[in-house]
Amino acid sequence: MLVVAVDTSGRKGSIALCRGDLDTFELLLLTSLEGGTYSAQLMPRIAEALRHNKLDKAQVDGFAVVSGPGSFTGLRVGLATLKGLCEVLRKPLTTVSMLQAVALTHGRPDATTTSLLDAGRGEIYVGEYQVSAAGIANVVHEYIAKLDGFAAEEVGKLSNLLTPDSKVAEGLQAANIDVKLVPPIQADGIGRIGIRKLITGENADPATIDVNYIRRSDAEIFATPKH
Repeated sequence: MLVVAVDTSGRKGSIALCRGDLDTFELLLLTSLEGGTYSAQLMPRIAEALRHNKLDKAQVDGFAVVSGPGSFTGLRVGLATLKGLCEVLRKPLTTVSMLQAVALTHGRPDATTTSLLDAGRGEIYVGEYQVSAAGIANVVHEYIAKLDGFAAEEVGKLSNLLTPDSKVAEGLQAANIDVKLVPPIQADGIGRIGIRKLITGENADPATIDVNYIRRSDAEIFATPKH
């Protein structure tokens, strides 16, 4: 299966062109994206990745995209672009939570894993998952919390804490919480997970799928209250 995977959830994004099945994975090309210009970069970079490998867009079997949490604008651009491609090419789409990707990539099989991401404003995204040996991460709970509040309230309650963000790791370690700093997930990691989801039929409906912000947008937070 040939898959294009896209991550536009953070300040820096990436695109991966990869091929694989349930047992094998081959990365054909991984290219970075600069935040703030995702809308201008995505289509040309996808076309460039295919051209570099002498492939045509019609040969792509499916698409995978990070659905959240993260940058509101980045997530919308990434999802909208791939939804459009899937509708035009009549190809399947699957979405991957970045929190879930951390748990699947770095968590222990048959154990509950808690993924943590920097949400800004002194907050963190939290995702608790039950990771199976079959490579499935079932959601237990996803929420947003204040970093200091999480450190005070959750100490001793959660195990196997993972984060790719050094700021989050340092803040929790300063509170004597055992958390492991892991490498960040790029689009190739999303592609690896996406291939498995597409093969097993975990497809998203392009007409109804939306991003998973977990928290409200700035427009909602700072909107003038209605009387």
